[in-house]
Amino acid sequence: MPTLDSFLEESLHAWRDAREGIINEVENIPEDKLKFRPTPEVKDVRELVQHILEVSMMMTGELTRTDTDFRRAPWPKLLAMYAGPAYQASTKQELLDLLASQMDEAEDAFRGCGAMEMRGFIDNFDGSRGTKMQWLHHGIAQEMYHRGQLTLYARLMGLEPALTKRIKAG
Repeated sequence: MPTLDSFLEESLHAWRDAREGIINEVENIPEDKLKFRPTPEVKDVRELVQHILEVSMMMTGELTRTDTDFRRAPWPKLLAMYAGPAYQASTKQELLDLLASQMDEAEDAFRGCGAMEMRGFIDNFDGSRGTKMQWLHHGIAQEMYHRGQLTLYARLMGLEPALTKRIKAG
């Protein structure tokens, strides 16, 4: 267990837990089901994982800057500034590798930034003010939201979600 000696470390631990859950759910979905989408207007599995990655890459890049500015570019362009590798990953293994490596890189970047920097204020997309730490927690919640989508997708494909399997196994 990591040393949780700061709110930043506790937050990174919570994020890693969320990310490992996403990785487990993606591992549980067969490669030939990556194009599954419940309805035509929503993302398929691969696109959903790419979205999780693009937001976490942007969040990491922006929140670890001293001059964070979520309004430096429109949302799609801001994501694209950071998320090239997410858009290139298409196979299950590429997505899994990127989910793992991006998490490691993010932890290093946030630790390098430091707990005090994360208390700094930023302007959010809507013009409201908040702290970098507040936005990090928004990002963690976003990943948990999408983890829930992946479990629903698994159920709709007739699969038992990874977390359900883990709970049943004790």
